[in-house]
Amino acid sequence: MSARQRNPSLAAATPGLIGSARALMARDLRLLWRRRGDALQPALFAVLVVMLFALALGGEKQALANVSGAVLWLSALLAGLLALDTLFRGDAEDGSLEQWMLAPVPLGWLVAVRTFMHWATTALPLLVATPFLGELLYLPREQLPVLLASLALGTPLLSLLGAVVAALTVGMRRSGILVALLALPLYVPVLVFGAGSVARSAQGLDPVGALLLLAAGLVVALLLAPLAAAAAIRIALN
Repeated sequence: MSARQRNPSLAAATPGLIGSARALMARDLRLLWRRRGDALQPALFAVLVVMLFALALGGEKQALANVSGAVLWLSALLAGLLALDTLFRGDAEDGSLEQWMLAPVPLGWLVAVRTFMHWATTALPLLVATPFLGELLYLPREQLPVLLASLALGTPLLSLLGAVVAALTVGMRRSGILVALLALPLYVPVLVFGAGSVARSAQGLDPVGALLLLAAGLVVALLLAPLAAAAAIRIALN
């Protein structure tokens, strides 16, 4: 007979998957509110990238329209990369990761919840702002649905891939450059298919193939990336 069966009160007090996810998300939101200045940095960085491209091309409407989809995709990728090093580092420094390993829920589940919060705080605001940034870059409005669909599929995939890299380097000090060097090769195919779907739409071709590849990659990453990141965290802490 297990400890939970012998002690019903212990079973009632032990959080399940949903309860642990709610607790972790509430904690992350509280910390995010306390450091709301830092939380705005990825979004502001993405806006800065868009503005720099607009200034570099001299504000020429046709030139901006031709590269608008690629620029918006690149800004989303760089914004997520900027916050990648902090994905697990704060928890490693205050000892929370050790508590995660002792929690009565799978470590991969907690990693998945943290990765979702990373995506929600870095990529989701950019998704909301994409129509406005697209107007700044003269993005043709018929390309906007394809761009939004590709970002909705690709940015979670970037966060999941980044979580594996961040977990591998969580035990290292000053690993920001190393994280970027390890993550960029994994990010390049996502960028190619994401920006490529918008480019195909601009050429009058069917972008569904690239979107389906992004969706397939997202499904595979949802299944494997949290497990790989959890294994990397165990290796880094041991």
